[in-house]
Amino acid sequence: METTNHAPAADTVAPDFENWVCPVPLRESPTVLMGHGGGGAMSAELVEHLFLPAFGAAAASELGDSAVLSVGDGTRLAFSTDSFVVKPMVFPGGSIGDLAVNGTVNDLAMSGAVPLYLSCAFILQEGTSLAELGRIAQDMGAAARAAGVRLVTGDTKVVDSGSGDGVYINTSGIGVIPDGVDIGPRRAAPGDAVLISGDIGVHGVAVMSCREGLEFGTTVRSDTAALHGLVATMIATGADLHVLRDPTRGGVAASLNEIAGASGVGVELVERDLPVPDSVRDACSLLGLDPLQVANEGKVIAVVPAEAAERVLAALTAHPLGRGARRIGTCVPDHPGMVVARTGLGGSRVVALPVGEQLPRIC
Repeated sequence: METTNHAPAADTVAPDFENWVCPVPLRESPTVLMGHGGGGAMSAELVEHLFLPAFGAAAASELGDSAVLSVGDGTRLAFSTDSFVVKPMVFPGGSIGDLAVNGTVNDLAMSGAVPLYLSCAFILQEGTSLAELGRIAQDMGAAARAAGVRLVTGDTKVVDSGSGDGVYINTSGIGVIPDGVDIGPRRAAPGDAVLISGDIGVHGVAVMSCREGLEFGTTVRSDTAALHGLVATMIATGADLHVLRDPTRGGVAASLNEIAGASGVGVELVERDLPVPDSVRDACSLLGLDPLQVANEGKVIAVVPAEAAERVLAALTAHPLGRGARRIGTCVPDHPGMVVARTGLGGSRVVALPVGEQLPRIC
């Protein structure tokens, strides 16, 4: 088996801390910070300046939700891995168990793959309730059955009391990419429509409201869900899907900035078209958060040619997980690599890549 994309062969070099560039002066901090795991600029800096130089030619050059691998007969596989450290481990609408399954299934689906097999590894803190662990395992099994995937291998480790925080889970997954499907972060082009499958910010607010005991007149439930069926519905339209992303850590802002940077396009959002439910808007106002930077776990961003936008939207809205789908923006040749939102007052604002992590431990 070999990867279709490799970094240019080169000798491994030591991380060049003196030339790090970031809104936060990371080279002045000799230790890992919480923001390094937030999916924003600090995460990107860590990968670019520490991990990739250390891995050298062993690293893939295209860093998407999953790696695309080819085998000798031309079959293309998607391979992904993810770790889950959410706190609390059980929250309205789900738990770390179904989150771990759905998150990895979705990473595979973002390349158009049909998910098949998952691994699961547990790191457990000594003293964790077996009843709570049993609930999490039951949720994992139920989510895997619902997604049509099998948990085929795994591992369990236990750390001393006080050395962890309950249950951490790592899942890896393998899926098969159908012939003719070519979806990747570099394919966005000027004129493409930017679609989203429904309300944003729900998962992050659900976890935060549970953690902090906040109430907004109604219970905000996580949107965690397996999205491969929704993706298959879009593929079935025959549209040339350019890019798919599930906007998890860093939210819609992080995903669109990554797409803009990888493709060299600008992205223009229409702020009034963003589907932000009142409960999320109220929570973000109270906590000083930007809904575009709040995590989601059951939504997909689709970048498609303008002429296919209505066809794909119709397919999305006909699916139970896409009933709230809408067009939220357009890829443009201006301001390449940058995301801009047109406000309701006729102005515009830059939607920046989050620096660190607004809401820690949400996935």
